[in-house]
Amino acid sequence: MAPAPIAMSLAVLEMARGGRFGEIRELFAPQLRPMVTPEALQVAWAAELERCGPLTAVGEPLSEPVGTGLVVVKVPVTCERAAFTLLVSVTGAGLLAGIQLAPEGAAEPTAPWQPPPYADPATFDEEDVVLGSPPRAVPGTLSLPRRPGRHPAVVLLAGSGVLDRDETIGRNKPFKDLAWGLASGGVAVLRFDKVTFAHPAEVKGSADFTLADEYVPHAVAAVELLGRHPGVDAGRIVLLGHSLGGTAAPRVAVAAPAVAGLVLLAAGAEPLQWSIVRQVRYLASLDPATAAASQSAIEALVEQAKLVDGPRLSAATPPGELPLGAPASYWLDLRAVDPVAVAASLDRPILLLQGGRDYQVTVADDLARWQAGLAGRSDVSVRIYPADSHLFFPGSGPSSPAEYEPVRHLDPAVVSDIAEWLTAGPAWSSPSASTRRPTPTA
Repeated sequence: MAPAPIAMSLAVLEMARGGRFGEIRELFAPQLRPMVTPEALQVAWAAELERCGPLTAVGEPLSEPVGTGLVVVKVPVTCERAAFTLLVSVTGAGLLAGIQLAPEGAAEPTAPWQPPPYADPATFDEEDVVLGSPPRAVPGTLSLPRRPGRHPAVVLLAGSGVLDRDETIGRNKPFKDLAWGLASGGVAVLRFDKVTFAHPAEVKGSADFTLADEYVPHAVAAVELLGRHPGVDAGRIVLLGHSLGGTAAPRVAVAAPAVAGLVLLAAGAEPLQWSIVRQVRYLASLDPATAAASQSAIEALVEQAKLVDGPRLSAATPPGELPLGAPASYWLDLRAVDPVAVAASLDRPILLLQGGRDYQVTVADDLARWQAGLAGRSDVSVRIYPADSHLFFPGSGPSSPAEYEPVRHLDPAVVSDIAEWLTAGPAWSSPSASTRRPTPTA
């Protein structure tokens, strides 16, 4: 029987106090172990105790579900000089999915989401929808403006991993911010739980799962639902993809000819396996004390990335030898399709948005590829938000996962720019028409 999340989290804390970091590593899900080393865990723990002083007390743990089968346990830890929170993510199978040494305030219960200032719930209604067919049908939400007439509409495609329709990350819901902000401005928005969130066991049991399986069926169903809706202008249905959702959006557009345009937020263009390596290197570089200890994990990721690129990759390659533990079918599919080339083949307007402080998808490694592949097209607009992170949260200094913890809202300039592009942009009935550069309204 798998240990309860709280019991496991307290066990992890005791292992750390006893210096048993190798045992902690073995508790991680197999696909995550190559990214974790006992040395890196030890250095991070020692650095925290150096800052806070010797441990003096452990508070009452709090567990919160954050997705289907995933629980985060918050353990308050008091030391002689300061306090911190041990955050432990535990899968439904009782394996570790992540450990974080967070600020003291992270031990508090997750506060209910509050609407951003630019959202007015009195201006739109929401209704539940179901997309796709069993056994992989997923639930979603349609936000529809109350003002009369037919409205432009957007289908939201969330980023990588197990994400709900709101792209919930800690106390933040960037896709709910976006949906409510756009709906307040007269745009219909359809967002839905990813199949990896709604049916994790079904996906995990599929040996031939691909990026297309992750996104295309439900996105196409969303476009078709909007096309039939009396409150939607069927000639102005747009796909909006964030991160890996942006990578997949051009493929969805090929499968859904009714799509009139693409909005790509921090869309990945660098091959995913090398993007993972780059991100881990960046995170290691943020703390010189842990950089050296992370080197063996980085080297393991490099070997996995080389395997994805090389001739040895086949349908029979075990998932445990591949990045993220995803099946070989996923990587074979990814490396066979260039998202930028697919987008370039589409005769539809595109709006590219990128955060300048984003370390997950970057201006240099990803946006530059989109711009090169789409160069010379008058129907492509680019917006860069210098202060924004990967989630389009404004901030300053080097971006890190820690800034996703405080309560934040999507940059209002991003919401207003998208709304302006949708409502005052191209002649959507003519996909080849050129777009004008939108003027910020916030």
